Amino acid sequence: ICTLEFVNNRELYDWVLDALNVYHPQQIEFARLGLTYTVLSKRKLIQLVKGGFVRGWDDPRMPTICGMRRRGYTPEAIRDFCSRIGVARAENLVEYSLLEFCVREHLNAIAPRTMAVLDPIKVVIENYPEGQVEWFDMPFSQDGSVEGSRKVPFSRELYIERDDFRLEPPKKFHRLAPGAEVRLRYAYFITCREAVLDDAGNVVELRCVYDPESKGGQSPDGRKVKGTIHWVSAAHAIPAEVRLYDQLFAVENPNAAPEGKTFLDNLNPESLTKVEALLEPALATFKAGDKMQFERLGYYCKDKDSTDAKPVFNRTTTLRDTWAKLEKKGA
Repeated sequence: ICTLEFVNNRELYDWVLDALNVYHPQQIEFARLGLTYTVLSKRKLIQLVKGGFVRGWDDPRMPTICGMRRRGYTPEAIRDFCSRIGVARAENLVEYSLLEFCVREHLNAIAPRTMAVLDPIKVVIENYPEGQVEWFDMPFSQDGSVEGSRKVPFSRELYIERDDFRLEPPKKFHRLAPGAEVRLRYAYFITCREAVLDDAGNVVELRCVYDPESKGGQSPDGRKVKGTIHWVSAAHAIPAEVRLYDQLFAVENPNAAPEGKTFLDNLNPESLTKVEALLEPALATFKAGDKMQFERLGYYCKDKDSTDAKPVFNRTTTLRDTWAKLEKKGA
């Protein structure tokens, strides 16, 4: 079994084996695997490593087994991908999104749900008692596919995602805004009363109130709250480095470089973004290589660069975000 470039050698191959009168296996040729937004040629991968464009063969952006493992891809997902694409004789590019789909589908079944805030904005719940801390028992999955639960602290000061607040919300924005009410995952309903701005007009803090009767995310009066957002307790949050990986190349077919250019000219300058995030305390117990979902953000894997003082997490793949799609379309 060999790739298509050996077709021209088949006649010589057959002649040698017949002349030697030895066992003659059938030669079967197949097309090389091509993936969009990456290169698979070892010659080109070596250039990426030696040129310092990546951090080594196990860089999570590399299409190598060790790179995929470090990024959080599972053997089951890769096998599923290979089964779906099959083996063909026609040269073609397989969509990288299909591999991500297989990864997402498997991780959805096995990854525990946790909470992390990547771009924090502070929330102060004015009517919540100062110094009080409640510990909520939260399951690792809502449907029971992942067993177990963890304890998550709730306090007067929290952090939420900056994207979950709009000073002037557009239509269909069911998150937090002045006068709007949302549900904090597994905790309480809160309503924003005031947004504190800095001198540049940026929102630096939200002043909110909570409904004590809505513990667990339900209200006795039965009122409906459309938006549910994740959060972390400010006093208990764990600082961490989160590496947001994207496609290594900015074009679908990096090998199709124009004259005078090479595949290296097609590198994506934003293939890696590092952010300082805040995590719920339970994530401190995860080990390097462990996989999890950061609720509403995507699937992640704890990296081997982690230390006790500073854990590091790699983004494996994103979740589908309905609002982000609407916003992108200008809806």
